[in-house]
Amino acid sequence: MMNRHNISKANRKISSHNFVHSDFRFIAFVVSKRKDSLPQQAQPVKKQQSQRAPPSCSSSAGSKPRNPLRKIHRFPMGFNATTADEDSESSVLLPTVSAATPNKIPKDSFHLAYIIYFTLGAGYLLPWNAFITAVDYFAYLYPDESVDRIFAVAYFVVGLVCLLIIIFYAHKSNAYVRINVGLGLFVVCLLIVPLMDVFYIKGRVGLYDGFYVTVATVALSGLADALVQGSLIGAASELPETYMQAVVAGTAGSGVLVSALRIITKAVYPQNTDGLRKSANLYFAVGIVVMVICLVFYNVAPRLPVMKYYAELKIQAINEEKEENGPLTVSVLRSTLWHVVDRVKWYGSGIILIYVVTLAIFPGYITEDVHSQILKDWYPILLITGYNVFDLIGKSLTSVYLLENSKVAIGGTVIRLLFFPLFYGCLHGPKFFRTEIPVTILTCLLGLTNGYLTSVLMILAPKIVQLQHAETAGIVIVLFLVVGLAVGSVVSWFWVI
Repeated sequence: MMNRHNISKANRKISSHNFVHSDFRFIAFVVSKRKDSLPQQAQPVKKQQSQRAPPSCSSSAGSKPRNPLRKIHRFPMGFNATTADEDSESSVLLPTVSAATPNKIPKDSFHLAYIIYFTLGAGYLLPWNAFITAVDYFAYLYPDESVDRIFAVAYFVVGLVCLLIIIFYAHKSNAYVRINVGLGLFVVCLLIVPLMDVFYIKGRVGLYDGFYVTVATVALSGLADALVQGSLIGAASELPETYMQAVVAGTAGSGVLVSALRIITKAVYPQNTDGLRKSANLYFAVGIVVMVICLVFYNVAPRLPVMKYYAELKIQAINEEKEENGPLTVSVLRSTLWHVVDRVKWYGSGIILIYVVTLAIFPGYITEDVHSQILKDWYPILLITGYNVFDLIGKSLTSVYLLENSKVAIGGTVIRLLFFPLFYGCLHGPKFFRTEIPVTILTCLLGLTNGYLTSVLMILAPKIVQLQHAETAGIVIVLFLVVGLAVGSVVSWFWVI
């Protein structure tokens, strides 16, 4: 039988990481002055016009040239418009169109595109969730190692380095290849561990060669995550907010799925070595099935009429900009990249702060530092499930109401720092504060605020640049997110200290 410390580690996972068809090419990155004239119908449309069409990079005749990253236009292609003020953080990048265009926008029949993006969002987190949820079994096999923290370092550090490489060199590679390779690597990683367990480990303790292979597999999953997540968020950044919301909600859906599996396995399997082994193999088996589904969905998505429409819109914007500016240079590409970083830096700072707070508390504090005499080893499982459910609720709320004031959203990320003294009070505060009810309420609020604020900032950030640069903005935001995950993982050690 496993002791409480080992059992609790089965609940460790990171439900955020948290977030189809994308082209990272930096050929769209050239920033230069606009044309000297623009047809009257292509001028920015005022409030109340809800449809947009193919882009024009020009300004009215005789006007002073402006930085094209400054002027942006509000919700195109079926979304309500708002004031297109150049400094509005909630403005959307997609360009203005003629009145005839709305009729040409295909419908997302049966919400297939939304479902695909949601599934892909859930899929790229499942491998990490499988590793970290099976941590009890790994802790049994390798008792001398701090398995969960080693996994976190291997996964996030490799993911961060690979994401940096992708940002600077993605224009030399193909997004279709990157995403398919990433999904394929996920399948391989999820196969290695159970196969090694069947043919080599066989439930024996102390075979540390297997541990090194497992850590290498976790690191390889970090590489695959960088390939898939960066591309997926980049693709969603070029689309209306519905699809970014789908991806972000999908990441939370992954956490709910794993929590459900954890509850089922704990209820069905005995809490001994054999039960932990069966549970771990189930997590990896489910992950493999979902990754195969993601591979199929990703290759089907570009064939949907609604996806073809947005892809053609981007191609037109790229071609117009190429005609205006001619051949690109490395210096221009880098200049544009840093300009995009400068535009989204405050959104990225908010993302970092969200995940520093969240990961400093969840799941480490939840699974190791709070206890219940009534619920016993079910307590951390139920707390983690509550967090994941409310994280999903928060990330789904943006489909009902989107907070478009980025200053308020970023301020909300600062207010979340109050969770530190509140959770500290659950350890050392008044007796009532150390009971199940306050801890459960705080955990659910942690998940709800994490989900909603993440979704808001992930949706708004790419919309303050032009269509040609939206993908880059999305990748940069993912970089901020991974930095937040890494820093939060380090800060979580202070609870141990």
